[in-house]
Amino acid sequence: MDFGLTPDREALVREAAALAGRFSHDYWREKDRAEEYPGEFVGACAAAGWFGTIVPREYGGRGLGVTEAALLLHEICRAGAGTSGASPVHLAIFPPFPIIRHGSEAMRARYLPRLASGELRMAFGVTEAAAGSDTSRIETRAERRGDRWVLNGTKAWLSNGQHAQKALILARTAPRDPSRPLLGLTLFFADLDPARCTLEVIDKLGRNAVDSNRLTMHDLEVAAADVVGEVGRGFYHLLDGLNPERIVIAMEAIGIGRAALALASSDARERLVFDRPVGQNQAIAHPLARAWADLAAAELLAMKAAWLFDRGQPCGAEANAAKLLGAEAGFAACEAAMQTLGGRGYRKDFHVERWWREVRLYKIAPITQEMVLNYLAEHVLGLPKSY
Repeated sequence: MDFGLTPDREALVREAAALAGRFSHDYWREKDRAEEYPGEFVGACAAAGWFGTIVPREYGGRGLGVTEAALLLHEICRAGAGTSGASPVHLAIFPPFPIIRHGSEAMRARYLPRLASGELRMAFGVTEAAAGSDTSRIETRAERRGDRWVLNGTKAWLSNGQHAQKALILARTAPRDPSRPLLGLTLFFADLDPARCTLEVIDKLGRNAVDSNRLTMHDLEVAAADVVGEVGRGFYHLLDGLNPERIVIAMEAIGIGRAALALASSDARERLVFDRPVGQNQAIAHPLARAWADLAAAELLAMKAAWLFDRGQPCGAEANAAKLLGAEAGFAACEAAMQTLGGRGYRKDFHVERWWREVRLYKIAPITQEMVLNYLAEHVLGLPKSY
């Protein structure tokens, strides 16, 4: 099994590192402080063709795989952008996945070229406050009226909604059947019509340069042609995109951890305390060394999962475990970096506190660590379902 870097992938990594490196840590610190969208960075990424990374070539994309997308987003995070830089690109690459896999030919031809170029921006709405991890209990409803559907409901975390024209929305179109609770959910590619949609920005811990919103829909109309895939099977269409997203989330967390580790290691080599480099102390050196090892191990599993996915092989266990370990390793590396820097690690001008805040998200989103463990217990170990 060879899931290492090919020459083409090495070129992609260099391209990503060079572009992301044009935006300094101070750029991202200021975007975080001002809660300002990183339009300059997003525009540069769109111009580089990154939004179309996994969009097939016949629709204007680059036609690459999840491996390439994971490497790209890892480099963005490793350069210091954190989730504030990774999320706008992530949200351009992965929400269209169900359209690529399950959209009609007319839908793909109408939307994918515009998504790949960045002309059309989209958001993604599944989560609801009352449902939490139990997606089968979402309360957003869609009712068929002639050749249109009418949506009503509220989504709790609609990321990028202030900069998107359309959103992929999961809504219930048939009553919940306890014996098959995830049937009867349908995916809609809906216009974020300001006359029918209310967006309220959520004040949150991190990723402040990218908005998260509470979306309320009041009789939002969606054409029948903008149903993604089969009515009633929307959740299962989403599943096709969940494993690759978890792989990429793992690589983003690893990249953030590596940014923090690089800064802390440099400090530990150069800063003198009691007339010797602080990194000469094992209490400093060992946590940093352990962070490196954990990040490397998580990366190997994430790359294996990407290798399997891109070859059409089952990768649920590997993708979920990679997300689990990547999130843990990324956060632990940021924690070790903060401890290494001491009081300076708590200061915003040393950047680690931002990475620490941002990488924490990946322990609860897009799926909690506990739900990952539930999956592994049930589907890998064969234990009884616990939820």
